[in-house]
Amino acid sequence: MKKYLLFVPIFLINITAISQTLSKVMFTGATTLASFSFITDQQAIIKISPDGNIIEWGVERQNAPVGYYEKNLMPYMGRVDYYGQESDIAFRGKVKNIGTCTITYYSSSLPVEQKGKIKSIGNLMLDYYMNYDNESYRGKLKSAGSTSISYFGSYDNEAFRGQPKSIGNTAITYYSVFDDRYNKGKIKSIGSVPFSWYNEYDRK
Repeated sequence: MKKYLLFVPIFLINITAISQTLSKVMFTGATTLASFSFITDQQAIIKISPDGNIIEWGVERQNAPVGYYEKNLMPYMGRVDYYGQESDIAFRGKVKNIGTCTITYYSSSLPVEQKGKIKSIGNLMLDYYMNYDNESYRGKLKSAGSTSISYFGSYDNEAFRGQPKSIGNTAITYYSVFDDRYNKGKIKSIGSVPFSWYNEYDRK
């Protein structure tokens, strides 16, 4: 296999952004789903983990070079509110508003796959795989609004088991040991865009 140098520690799938919507999906090491990012109508970014908890929020660096992404967001300077002691224990103390965007959570009375996780970001509803779903993606984000997320199950190749299979209409494939044993588990393609990698035997 011919290989090309592509050193990108975090990969992003960009999705058209209007109001509150899924804007980026990030992978670390080209192998592991790291986060989903949502953009609000005030251009704040809310980054959540694959299992529906907030990692951070903020804004992207302004005037950044084309194709440049920082690992961490810049601080959001607008108003941020939190749920108080009168709130359900599952989301007490969690972020309630970031600017004009309200965040709601699933209550403590719901199954563990939902309990305390983000239910909505503004008018965008989030749903999760439940306990009757495959164990490899149980509890992970299932949909964000009309965008559905599917994953490779426990019956799939162990190199990419539990990783996203498709996000909306964008399919994702990975190298298996049969394709390239030195790069197994790394992203092979995102949609129609292929990726190839150097291995330990290639010239430094």
